[in-house]
Amino acid sequence: MRITHVAETHMHNDYVTGGFALAQASAASYLVCADDPVSYDRAPVSDGDRVEVGSGMTVRVLATPGHTFSHLAYVVESGGAVAGVFTGGSLLYGSTGRTDLLGPDAAAALTHAQYASARRLARELPDSAPIFPTHGFGSFCSATQSEAQASTIGWEKRVNPALTMDERAYVESLLAGLDAWPAYYAHMAPANLAGPAIPDLSPPRPADAAELRRRIEAGEWVIDLRDRVAFAAGYALGTFSFPLDGSFATYLGWMIPWGTPLTLLGESPEQVATAQRELVRIGIDRPAAAATGRPEDWAGERGVASLRLAKFGDLAAAAADGSGTGPLVVLDVRRRLEWQEGHIAGAVHIPLHELPGRFAEIPPGEVWVHCGAGYRAAVASSMLAARGRSVISVDDDFTNAAVTGLALERG
Repeated sequence: MRITHVAETHMHNDYVTGGFALAQASAASYLVCADDPVSYDRAPVSDGDRVEVGSGMTVRVLATPGHTFSHLAYVVESGGAVAGVFTGGSLLYGSTGRTDLLGPDAAAALTHAQYASARRLARELPDSAPIFPTHGFGSFCSATQSEAQASTIGWEKRVNPALTMDERAYVESLLAGLDAWPAYYAHMAPANLAGPAIPDLSPPRPADAAELRRRIEAGEWVIDLRDRVAFAAGYALGTFSFPLDGSFATYLGWMIPWGTPLTLLGESPEQVATAQRELVRIGIDRPAAAATGRPEDWAGERGVASLRLAKFGDLAAAAADGSGTGPLVVLDVRRRLEWQEGHIAGAVHIPLHELPGRFAEIPPGEVWVHCGAGYRAAVASSMLAARGRSVISVDDDFTNAAVTGLALERG
């Protein structure tokens, strides 16, 4: 096969595209909406355009505004039939793309446009047409979440809110359900408009324990990539836990002050390389340094610290008998909508992405940190420990909180 065309449905807000670099490397025609003010040469396309690809294949362009104003979908036709449609963010599995990423002033208009675009796809395409969105479940670019791995226009007519609800109900529901989105999104569209080059994935410069300490003391971020159980067993003081086995790039990119030098710590060069590959997708192109091995190698003379992990049952017991080392503080680092659905009575609520700016709001005492499943609690606990707080990370699923006797509230 030879790549002849690379197509963008929109200027992405959640990652740095590889389309520009791929088109250059393969000498392919780069299809980008004619209305997008890019700073590079591309093949501008608009609603109704048809692009012939190879022998007997046609790509038809449909304007589907909503996720962005200039959003496009691409219908692939072969032998007179629709083989599939690349829907970008206009029609996801059981959902649609977010409509607030261009700012609150545009959200209402884009939501109405998103509804109309989804209806256009359903109206103009056969029920049998497979849909291929820009991403599946789990992305903050989705308005709601779905576990589906594949779908068709016909199935979406049965389950997608944009196709089952009337316009007013859909608009009200989507806007009410939007929660915070990662801060680094603000940097993605400008990078994509500029044309991202091929990333440099060569190994970062190695750092020893003395250099790691200097970087930590200078306010730089030194990130431990190991899983949260390994981190808790032993880590270098001042490092933050962002395990690779979760939403690593999303939460790191969300929380780090943009432009802060970043150093990676991994058990192996392969672990560091994996982190690099994820980070370039959100515009963090080059780590300042890296180190591999064991926490003893990174800690130097200061020695290795440890972090206590616990379950919700342990928290319930500590709250009941006052067995902690001081006043007990429960810190919930989940997002706003999660908190409203149910939370531990008396807990302090600071979403993880707001924590770096709100440390002073956490009362004195022993801090028990929890989230929905343990990943965000580990990140928050490492940051609190770096600031000298006595902290316990609840490594447990929040659904277990209710069965331990902990009192829950809603709203």
